[in-house]
Amino acid sequence: MLNGTWKLVSAQGGPAIQGGTVTIYDREHNIYIARNFILTGGNETVNYSFSTDGQENSSIHEGKTTKTKAKWEGRELVVSVKQDTVTSTERFRLNPDGTLTLTVERPGTETTTLVFERRE
Repeated sequence: MLNGTWKLVSAQGGPAIQGGTVTIYDREHNIYIARNFILTGGNETVNYSFSTDGQENSSIHEGKTTKTKAKWEGRELVVSVKQDTVTSTERFRLNPDGTLTLTVERPGTETTTLVFERRE
């Protein structure tokens, strides 16, 4: 139910995000997630994507080793992202009103909550 491209409509906490999209494809236990965010000021764009199958996967992102692992916890897709020595948790949840909430928890920083609408 999370499959598709989602457009950012609200951001609270964390870095100031001006806009962005998230694309999710879950096919036969292979999950692909791509994020594209524009930070406030428009002078920095963050692009990030990975695919995972429930096993820990490694990749290089912005010169840093990144390990990801995704799993379903009830109705939430939970992605653990370890970059160098810092592990963050991303929780994707479909809301009753049809929006998607992404909550990002990183040690030492404020929790970020992003709300997206399905892009037509």
